[in-house]
Amino acid sequence: MDSLNLNAPLKQLVVAAAAAFALSGCVIMPGSQMSANQETVNAKEDLSEQVRVYAITPSLVHQLRAPASTPAPNPELERMRADYDYEVGPGDILNITVWNHPELTIPAGSMRSAQEAGNWVHNDGTIFYPYVGKLPVAGKRVTEIRDELLNRLKNYIEDPQVDVTVAAFRSKRVYITGEVMQPGTLPITNVPLTLLDAINSSGGITEMADWQNVVLTREGREYRFSLRDLYQRGDTRQNVLLKSGDVLHVERNDANKIFVMGEVNEPQSVMMGRAGMTLAEAISDVGGINNMHANASGVFVMRLAPEGSENLIDVFQLDARQASALVMADQFRLQERDIVYVTTAPMSRWNRLISQLLPTAQTLYFMTLTEDRITRSN
Repeated sequence: MDSLNLNAPLKQLVVAAAAAFALSGCVIMPGSQMSANQETVNAKEDLSEQVRVYAITPSLVHQLRAPASTPAPNPELERMRADYDYEVGPGDILNITVWNHPELTIPAGSMRSAQEAGNWVHNDGTIFYPYVGKLPVAGKRVTEIRDELLNRLKNYIEDPQVDVTVAAFRSKRVYITGEVMQPGTLPITNVPLTLLDAINSSGGITEMADWQNVVLTREGREYRFSLRDLYQRGDTRQNVLLKSGDVLHVERNDANKIFVMGEVNEPQSVMMGRAGMTLAEAISDVGGINNMHANASGVFVMRLAPEGSENLIDVFQLDARQASALVMADQFRLQERDIVYVTTAPMSRWNRLISQLLPTAQTLYFMTLTEDRITRSN
């Protein structure tokens, strides 16, 4: 991107505003020997070489536009899904069916549900079954449990036909917190549970959710995923298979703000929606530019430069005096924590100075006039 050559007064204005931007988070610690004024002056001197200004032009908008992305496959997830098989744990309830032997299938009576009549896996990981006795099942798949039951029942039943299913999944769960409609727990079942499945099963995300920051905590480590990349760009690498004990947290989008200041009708911070925000939308959300006082050629967007850049702050200038600039403003996409600043027109600054001095001048005039009258009367 080619930087814009500004005249000296305008460059000083940009540097001063950028200095305020850079110092907005500074705190003077107790015992510090540098005053706030000294700090600001030094910051201006340093920032004069750290600020790079670019004109918002069609070519710049094209350069900044994110390249069209193609859906990214996730072969690892597909492999894990294909190999997935649920392992029984304490608290689960098994439903064991022995064909042609109803006394073994539902020993407590036919009016009870599968969960009520099933075989509960005890805390020691075992179940009790007639003719078999105590059978360890924790950590085993239902096919393994079925084969073991089959081998043991052969000693008592001729050619037994056995089937084993899980009637209630209670041993494994994941935790969903943060900005979802129904935070809570979800069981791990015989159907693979992915990050996207868990979000959907929790009712989806709320309006305050930061869908670019979904944090998965697993075994003390944090992993971050982006639902935006998953939904909008088809990046299935953002979707992972969940395991028991995982904590999935959807953060709030409190930091996802744009700050609009200067000569606009309602200076304020604006929340950036999930679809992003353009410069035109940000200005429109604060009531538009103040036509009486604003300098239409001085619409600036201040942004921290990417990591590794030679400069500290990138400043993008829009000259809104031409109607075509409004189209570019609608194409210029803002980023989180951008500062939009609209400068004051020179004539407006003069008028404000006059309006501030006028009351004092009028007071002095009337005081002088009164003194003259008193002197003449004497």
